[in-house]
Amino acid sequence: MDREDYAGFWIRLGATLIDTLVFMLVFSIPLTLIYGVDYWQSEAMSNGFWDVLLTYVAPIALTIWFWVRYLGTPGKMMLGLSVVDADTGGPISIPKAVGRYLGYFVSTIPFLLGFVWIGFDKRKQGFHDKLAGTVVVRGRPGDGP
Repeated sequence: MDREDYAGFWIRLGATLIDTLVFMLVFSIPLTLIYGVDYWQSEAMSNGFWDVLLTYVAPIALTIWFWVRYLGTPGKMMLGLSVVDADTGGPISIPKAVGRYLGYFVSTIPFLLGFVWIGFDKRKQGFHDKLAGTVVVRGRPGDGP
């Protein structure tokens, strides 16, 4: 892929902050309705099925779905960014999206170095992008310069 409009560290951080806010709002309402306001003061690792589903499973599944279906999470879409295949510049597959998500764990292990790397890499790829073969670009595939 010969695009030069790779999304850098700061705009991607902004997209992540937007995603965090959106997901918190979306999932905190049902968690509060199910478990009550005491849920937020609980020190339990898990409060049951709905807690695991709404805190872990649903955000992971939604993130992967957004990448595959819309080329980005709500934060990336709001900032005009797309997660695309590094070789073709097209949409990513479900296995590639799952690999990218699992790559987040690799990116966090050495003091978040895999995310910081975005600021120094010529294609603005974090470790998770390199492992999955993805890049984050400004615009949508097929958009002209």
